[in-house]
Amino acid sequence: MFLTDRELFYRHLAVPAEVPQALEIVRAEGIYLYDDLGNEYVDLVSGVSVSNVGHGHPAVVAAVKEQAEKYMHLMVYGKYIQTPQVRLAGRMAENLPPSLNSVFFVNSGSEAIEGALKLAKRLTGRTEMVAFRNAYHGHTHGAMSMLGNEKMKYAFYPLLPDIRFLRFNVLDDLAQITERTACVLIEPVQAEAGILIPDKNYMRALRDRCTETGTILIFDEVQMGFGRTGKLFAFEHFDVVPDILCLAKAMGGGMPIGAFVSSKENMYQLTHHPALGHITTFGGHPVSCAAALASLDVILREKLHEKAQAKGRLFVRQLEGHPLVKKIRQIGLMIAVELKDEQTTDQVVRAMYQQRLIVDRFLFNDTSFRIAPPLTITEEEIQMIAEKILLSFQQVK
Repeated sequence: MFLTDRELFYRHLAVPAEVPQALEIVRAEGIYLYDDLGNEYVDLVSGVSVSNVGHGHPAVVAAVKEQAEKYMHLMVYGKYIQTPQVRLAGRMAENLPPSLNSVFFVNSGSEAIEGALKLAKRLTGRTEMVAFRNAYHGHTHGAMSMLGNEKMKYAFYPLLPDIRFLRFNVLDDLAQITERTACVLIEPVQAEAGILIPDKNYMRALRDRCTETGTILIFDEVQMGFGRTGKLFAFEHFDVVPDILCLAKAMGGGMPIGAFVSSKENMYQLTHHPALGHITTFGGHPVSCAAALASLDVILREKLHEKAQAKGRLFVRQLEGHPLVKKIRQIGLMIAVELKDEQTTDQVVRAMYQQRLIVDRFLFNDTSFRIAPPLTITEEEIQMIAEKILLSFQQVK
């Protein structure tokens, strides 16, 4: 019996949530997705901050093809010198501060977080870890332990012990970071809370407190890295440098890859007592690294990170002031449009889908929707999309 892809999806594919009307995508290009019926959709989510250089960028596709023809997986990570890995690590180091000069490649953002937490414990010999309310860091065991929302994790207790949660952007809470704290894990911009941007003085105070107590400061830039915020890396907005930087999503230009980055001295601690302090089979897959290098070069060559803020502001100017809009929070091309209540947001999101605009909600903010298109979006496309969003507002009763 022949089964269609849709029938196979519902019968045999394990999924994290029910999807009653799943789109069947057959092609993607730039900011557009195309379904099996020939309909064109505008991707305003970028696969959740993945497709920063757009879908199917020719330079990324060419790099994937070229590397796949040379070799794919050869050996577990770190055993052989492989050109895509070392060239990518070198290019990243060129664009990061001197203290972030050693890159450990993994497969995803969650894995980057896991590696960073282990490294912090190894460096300090401490056990307490600090995270923030409404933070999202992934769904593997350790990353979920640091997730700042109990509804998403209660079914999996017990998780990692000795974790303290602070309020985001609240100076007084920083006193809870002490000499027994191994690390502080923070998103420099809280994504799933609805694009919450901290004050510069708060981030500097956080850096100072971690330095004072010997605590490792970890930045989770899994969503915000590689140009999304208007800087190549979000920490550049705050004039602070973390001890460990976690990256993924947009890193691979559409291919799966992640990394945690620190100093060579710090990373060396993972090589002994015990050896193989962190290990991965497929981390730094050569095809993914080739795609990531091509994607990073596109961002730098086309200055996509430098153009993101102006493009984001263009969205804001088109939408702000509408009676349904309560507030817009924006940094680069990462935007949260907050409406008056959850019901209104539900109606607007459904109306935008009818306009064939793909948008997304936030995990911890029910009254906002996300606008985060590929950084390659043009001003003309932004104008066209804004008009469709305004038409969607008109559908609200």
